[in-house]
Amino acid sequence: MTSKFAYLSQIERCVSWLAAWTIHHANHVREGDEIKVGGHQASSASLGTIMTALYYSALRPQDRVAVKPHAAPIFHAIQYLSGNQTREKLENFRGYKGAQSYPSRTKDVDDVDFSTGSVGLGVAQTLFSSLVQDYVSAHGWMKGRPEGRMVSLIGDAEMDEGNIYEALIEGWKHGLRNCWWIVDYNRQSLDAVIREGLWQRFEQIFKNFGWDVVILRHGSLQLAAFAEPGGEKLRDWIERCSNQLYSALTFQGGATWRKRLLDEIGDQGPVTELIERRSDDELQALMVNLGGHDLPSLLEAFEAASQHDRPVCFICYTIKGYGLPLAGHKDNHAGQMTPTQMEGFRQRMGVRPGEEWDKWAAATLPPAELEAFIAQAPFFSEGRRRLTAPGIPVPEALPAPAQGGKQVSTQMGFGQILNEIARSETPLAERIVTTSPDVTVSTNLGAWVNRRGLFARESMADTFKAERIPSTYTWEFGPKGQHLELGIAESNLMIMLGALGLSHSVNGVRLLPIGTVYDPFIYRAIS
Repeated sequence: MTSKFAYLSQIERCVSWLAAWTIHHANHVREGDEIKVGGHQASSASLGTIMTALYYSALRPQDRVAVKPHAAPIFHAIQYLSGNQTREKLENFRGYKGAQSYPSRTKDVDDVDFSTGSVGLGVAQTLFSSLVQDYVSAHGWMKGRPEGRMVSLIGDAEMDEGNIYEALIEGWKHGLRNCWWIVDYNRQSLDAVIREGLWQRFEQIFKNFGWDVVILRHGSLQLAAFAEPGGEKLRDWIERCSNQLYSALTFQGGATWRKRLLDEIGDQGPVTELIERRSDDELQALMVNLGGHDLPSLLEAFEAASQHDRPVCFICYTIKGYGLPLAGHKDNHAGQMTPTQMEGFRQRMGVRPGEEWDKWAAATLPPAELEAFIAQAPFFSEGRRRLTAPGIPVPEALPAPAQGGKQVSTQMGFGQILNEIARSETPLAERIVTTSPDVTVSTNLGAWVNRRGLFARESMADTFKAERIPSTYTWEFGPKGQHLELGIAESNLMIMLGALGLSHSVNGVRLLPIGTVYDPFIYRAIS
């Protein structure tokens, strides 16, 4: 009987081939002008194993995923294998109405959950979508639908985006749950190699904000080698090796690994025997068997994290360009395989000429078995997962307070209209959600908040009220509140509004978000 790992390995192989071929076809086969079409063969390849493990094992229909922009070819390949993407769209990758460069909710046809073209924003979107799911659940609107996880696949260089850390703070304040961030730690950015020790900074930051941190550094081949006589010396060398050197040796291959290891570790009996027992190809396979490319390690980690709802950051060591001739080279971000390299890759993957677009061209198991395995994958079991919700009835005219001949500013008028809506028990009043970055009172939301309350999963009393200190405002938090108070970070406001606005699609519940901010900060927020 074929094992689950065997099926997943075959699927990963087909995903890797289709992603690389899609980019190659757009640049070297498809008719066009002399302008480079582009694509990211190397930076998408580093996520192939992780995404295979997620989509075909760990994810459920209620989960939502923000895919690293440069991993779009892997995403499109997965959706193609699963029947949600067409060959025509793949053949027109990065062309007009073709599969998009970066996953797009509006332009792609293959069940994109979050648009991620602007790095960093899709990451934060998953955090705020988790908070919105909590809001919908606390109000009793899930209608028996299970809570999902909001998952983000993140490039390690993407972690330089400042809005990610602003979002982390907000998540801690609101008791974030059901959120996974998976860092593709391939240690190479667009222009360079990542600085040494960055994973330790990531680990400490996330732990400080209450996240579990799971580090997947070594795959099962490496762990087995470490258990052999001399294995601990090999582990020590790997963990001391610089990012730049590890990348360079990966590109150069098994013979170079052997020379460097023997030169630096020296003739020390058991560890030398460990190295010499392996051919150059076996040694290369061992040294690139990092945690992010090892299906058993990934499935075990995802299964363990699925047993609770705490936020989890997975730091997955990977190789940029994994499985490709470009693997490890510092110029591989925008680089592509040449036609000669692609021909060699085709032969190595066992794909026959003329069958490049066949779903299972790179597989060695029967296609019918692979189709049956995919059909049983939980994530795809319910078909398209994008939900809908009916519109909210809105009266022809909103209630307006009497002015008594007194001149009123537009800002004050806005607050008074919201106050009048808050008095009513209507679907409109029920589904409005307000939010503001620490300017709730000064943007005239105070009366609305007094009537409708602030949202928190657990009730928190207004201490000033409890102490009988007079105040114009009542700041009571509770699960039925309708105002989400944010810190003074305008990008968080915009991303929260986006998450609230997508609730009909993500949660099947339509909300009417209203955000307030002073106009000088709008440009800062939308930048």
